[in-house]
Amino acid sequence: MEETFKIEGPYIELIQLLKAEGIAQTGGHAKFIVDEGEVVRNGDVELRKRAKLIPGDRIEVHGHVIILS
Repeated sequence: MEETFKIEGPYIELIQLLKAEGIAQTGGHAKFIVDEGEVVRNGDVELRKRAKLIPGDRIEVHGHVIILS
């Protein structure tokens, strides 16, 4: 499943995106998902919980593909 997510401002932090998309129920759950290496950003595993995602980034997690715009 691929979808587009429109960010407000220049970036969104990874854990905020996971919560906004409903992939994680809480901040703690979002951190756990990142710590487990389950998030792929532009083809590379992303382990930084507060990574600043920008328009054009492609995020893959749990079968979801999110394109930031």
